[in-house]
Amino acid sequence: MPTAPYALRVRDVHKAYRSRRVLRGVSFGLEPGTLAGVVGENGSGKSTLLRILCGQLAADAGEVERRGSLGYCPQEAVLNEALTVDQHLRWFRTAYRLDGPGRAEELLDELHFAEYRHTRVGLLSGGTRQKLNLALALLHDPRVLLLDEPYQGFDWETYLRFWDVATRLRDRGRCVLVVSHLAWDARRLDVVHRLRDGVATPWAGEGRPAGVRGAAR
Repeated sequence: MPTAPYALRVRDVHKAYRSRRVLRGVSFGLEPGTLAGVVGENGSGKSTLLRILCGQLAADAGEVERRGSLGYCPQEAVLNEALTVDQHLRWFRTAYRLDGPGRAEELLDELHFAEYRHTRVGLLSGGTRQKLNLALALLHDPRVLLLDEPYQGFDWETYLRFWDVATRLRDRGRCVLVVSHLAWDARRLDVVHRLRDGVATPWAGEGRPAGVRGAAR
């Protein structure tokens, strides 16, 4: 019997810090073309799980499998305040070995911050820094995208634009995973898992069955 395709698969992942067990067997799988979410309260282990998914931290047990390239947008932007937006985009293009500025120009337009391209990061607002943070994660068009509270600091218009971008990525077959402590935007997601007591379980918010694809369309 053929197995279902997946973009990201997490199998029985455990992690403890000394005697404190943070993750107690997290398992889930996400197909290509999925806009998914993991929600949980502060201290539930979301950051630990994300660090394991992106390879920054080793799990004590279990495994993470990923098909295709990875993009990771951390909650706290790691940017050089002395460099401009353009300089960041050029250097990341070089690191990703991309030919030409086409994708960078698209992201400047999609996220609506081209006017700041020659501005040093140290002079940007928190919301504009987060736009750059997101653009750098998207620059190489990853197959799997991990987003940690990606819209923190966005105004309402930019928040809506973010979901437009995420939906277009999903429709192009990308797997997008949004990790957040908020569940009020769960209707925009195809699949939602709730992280609680160290495990991830399908979450059903009011009026929205968990795991029903197309709810965000």
